[in-house]
Amino acid sequence: MRLVTYSTHDGSRPGAVVPAADGDRLLDLGHVAGSVTTLLSDAAAMASARAAVAASDPSSLPVLDPATLIAPVMPGKMLCLGYNYRGHVPDGAEPEAEPEHPDVFVKTPNTFGGPNDLVAIPPGATDVDYEGEVAVVIGRRAQRVSIEEALDHVAGYTILNDVSDRAWQRRQSQWALGKCSDGFAPIGPWIVTADDVPDPQDLLVEVVRDGEVTVSQSTSTTIFSVAFVIHHLSQVLTLEPGDIVSTGTPQKLPAAQEVHRPLAAGDAVTVRISGIGELTTRFTSPLTSGLTTGSTTAAPDQEATA
Repeated sequence: MRLVTYSTHDGSRPGAVVPAADGDRLLDLGHVAGSVTTLLSDAAAMASARAAVAASDPSSLPVLDPATLIAPVMPGKMLCLGYNYRGHVPDGAEPEAEPEHPDVFVKTPNTFGGPNDLVAIPPGATDVDYEGEVAVVIGRRAQRVSIEEALDHVAGYTILNDVSDRAWQRRQSQWALGKCSDGFAPIGPWIVTADDVPDPQDLLVEVVRDGEVTVSQSTSTTIFSVAFVIHHLSQVLTLEPGDIVSTGTPQKLPAAQEVHRPLAAGDAVTVRISGIGELTTRFTSPLTSGLTTGSTTAAPDQEATA
């Protein structure tokens, strides 16, 4: 089941995407729960939603308007991983190097956005980059859970573009300032519930820029599985319904690395993940987004990704 949050004249509402012969339709679920987060955390509400989808007549439902979709959830916290795919290593490291423990960082609430939100290139930014990732959405409170039980706490999966300012990221040992510019975490367009993703370690992650596939790698090559990561994080902090844990980005393909070009206003990047869908992020200038413009004359530093 694909769950969405969509905007109306009366505010945001939860819904389900119902496939039909002539395209996707939208089933409103506002009578079941007040938000997708509530729906994910309430087994009875989720059962009612499934029943409503099963009983629906797609031909009687309105056509899904992608322009109305907003972030499917607004997480209380978003935790992300660096260097979690084999072959993706820090600059200067051996290609076979693997971290002993997950390399965890946060995306702060000011970064959260939806599938239709423009992402502004910050004033003075010289090396803004993209990262396509499988994002795990928590459905049940997870505190010190075992690896065997970890996936029971996952409600579903969505897509994250972990937008990153490489210049800021390289200026310090902590990545926060390179990862947390306003709007740098668009997610969506929906959440695919866990029962429709039989194996999160068997998904193909691809990124398309300028019509070219720049990333293509399976989650089977991650160093730390979804189950291990949920277990690992829950030993330190409690994961709550609606929280997001993102699983890292693969390394760019060699041809894309050779012609690295920082993102600029007017660019668009599509992240597509098998079994989940596609998220296209469009980038704009600070002026377009209503922010103050700044100088962008500095030369970009050497590329680094995480």
